[in-house]
Amino acid sequence: MQWTSLAALALLAQHAAAQFNMLRFACSQLVVDRVDPLVNPGMTYTPHLHQIVGGDSFNVTMEPVEHDLAGQSTCTSCSFAQDLSNYWTAVMFFRSNNGSYHRVPQIGNGGPQGQLINDGGLAIYYIPSGQTTAFAPGFRMLIGDAANTDASKVDQANICHRCWTSPSESQFVGGAPCTGSDTAEIPADPSCYMIRQTIIFPACWDGVNLDSPDHQSHVAYGQGSGATGGGACPSSHPVKLPQLMYEIMWDVSQFRDQSMWPTDGSPPFVYSMDLGGSAAHGDYLFGWEGDTLQRAMDNGCNLNNDCPAAGLTAQQPAQYNACKIPQQAPEPVDGWIKQLPLGDGPANQELM
Repeated sequence: MQWTSLAALALLAQHAAAQFNMLRFACSQLVVDRVDPLVNPGMTYTPHLHQIVGGDSFNVTMEPVEHDLAGQSTCTSCSFAQDLSNYWTAVMFFRSNNGSYHRVPQIGNGGPQGQLINDGGLAIYYIPSGQTTAFAPGFRMLIGDAANTDASKVDQANICHRCWTSPSESQFVGGAPCTGSDTAEIPADPSCYMIRQTIIFPACWDGVNLDSPDHQSHVAYGQGSGATGGGACPSSHPVKLPQLMYEIMWDVSQFRDQSMWPTDGSPPFVYSMDLGGSAAHGDYLFGWEGDTLQRAMDNGCNLNNDCPAAGLTAQQPAQYNACKIPQQAPEPVDGWIKQLPLGDGPANQELM
């Protein structure tokens, strides 16, 4: 199978063909909400806004022992019906020169591997490398630092942004994820029709802890870098996991006119923390039904196709796009808004 959407191993090996399977599928937005049950459990109007995808049992607490994502969800906004996990990231906003903000929409990924149809949301990848052990029920983790203001502290091999100079997401731009001209910071270039954000999670686990106080120490990166399935694991984290990767296609085409951009030198694109790419991050709560993810890895299930050997069924876009929940921290987040949704209560979002 030619690795086309990622174009990773092919380009790294002077366009040699890469022959392996991986899951690649769409997840539409479940909700855009100011909650974060991993970092701020039980809190509404958390410090910043997230876009959340996955199972509809998502709530502000998500206690790991009591909350069975697969058992308590009635639908998922991801294309595989058996994936009731939750995935979330910060939200990108455009900042206008009049001080107002507009949430940047997301579109589905394209490429020769096939169009992924999303109602917002992102693309999810599970990339195996040799024998992998699927995440256990209750497993959770995050990558990145929502308070980081120093781009030099970002592991750019695993969190990056790409200026997508093609007006179509189906025309591939650049090489392997987080290589070449990809940057830790959000590009500020009117030639960008889209900005592709990539978030690559660690693929090595300590084999004991389903979480850790910082939600990161129980996992580690293996040798090597990039979206290759993860290299050999260190002795401290010996269990090889599927490599989880998010891709978000932020559609900035309606904001390319520089006459709209701030005139004070501030960046036109920021995440919902009012910070740039240095603060990009992603969160994950595992919630696949039974052993379906393990069977998918063992049986070489590929892309977003049905895989009877693992019991995987791909829903039609109308099904997963319809899976929505209401905001648990209600406030306007769409259209032109007066200020970013920040602080400990709903923002005053009168239209400018």
